Amino acid sequence: MKQIYVQAQADHIASLAKAAPLSALEELIWNALDADAREVRVDLVTNALGAVEALRVSDDGSGIDVLKADATFGSLGGSWKRFGNGTEQAHRRLHGRHGRGRFKAFALGSHVEWRTTVRIAGDLMSYTLAGDISNPGVFELDAQEKPGPGTGTEVYVTNATVNCDTLLDADQTVRSLAAKFALYLKSYPDVRIYFNGLPVTPIVVQKGVSDYTLTLENGATAKLEIIEWKCKFVGAGKLVWAGTDGFELREQAPGVRSGGQPYTAYLVSSRFPVLAAENALVMDELNPEVRMYLDAAKKTLKAHFLAEADDAILAFKREWKARIKAFSDMEKKTLLDLLKKSLKKPGNAQ
Repeated sequence: MKQIYVQAQADHIASLAKAAPLSALEELIWNALDADAREVRVDLVTNALGAVEALRVSDDGSGIDVLKADATFGSLGGSWKRFGNGTEQAHRRLHGRHGRGRFKAFALGSHVEWRTTVRIAGDLMSYTLAGDISNPGVFELDAQEKPGPGTGTEVYVTNATVNCDTLLDADQTVRSLAAKFALYLKSYPDVRIYFNGLPVTPIVVQKGVSDYTLTLENGATAKLEIIEWKCKFVGAGKLVWAGTDGFELREQAPGVRSGGQPYTAYLVSSRFPVLAAENALVMDELNPEVRMYLDAAKKTLKAHFLAEADDAILAFKREWKARIKAFSDMEKKTLLDLLKKSLKKPGNAQ
């Protein structure tokens, strides 16, 4: 057994462990995708009372390189991903940069094990890395006698927190994950994500998709993709800034009313990764260039939902005419009188 000591303050690690369960789950999925996983499966383990007892996130990626375990788990803020432009095999865009994702796993439960199989010098080798929130500064690395059948990693979280029960609403969780990974899954169609056996894909939960091309005053362009969802869920109504590779750079509330229609708007441009590197995106309207993109996106969003409202009114009128067509003149007059009374404002009655 080998012990790996984290070079960070315990209270800082503990603060990362206070993340929302969905956010922590997203980080584990990103870690799997950053390891070239083509399939990621999330499964909840429940007890006799139906509460979440444990969580399992498994993937078929390249596994955790134990030769880099000290760097991977031993330094907060020192992720190897900071020095890479893409994943090692498929060259997909990397998500993690600061090495925080693994510590967010403690937001799901107090004990976490990374059971991984890697290929070293042509041979498969399996290891277990384990950590506990009671001593978050230490991870234990053990080699397994028998290697797994193929490369990949299984993150097994036990003694789940009470907040993990919020993940039990599978439809809600799938919608939230679908919105989070929508552009990534579209950019890399060979990638599959499953939650409790359900496919995480925008196609299943989306009501419709609308694409717009925005042209700014300076001639720059960006794509605005609006995905309208079938049902409401936590996290809907966001404007997501992303690069053309589907990598999410920032999300914010656009401040545009949608008439109650849940949606996510994705603002996409090759320019955004540059602005993100310059910390310009977080400045919002304080940055002139960012403000131009934001104003154009808001204008298009407003026009989109106003047009939808007009279409809904026309559809209602057609339906109303079809319904009253078979009514008698007396029934029509009675309905008209009722409508007139309902439209009178209080205090205006004569």
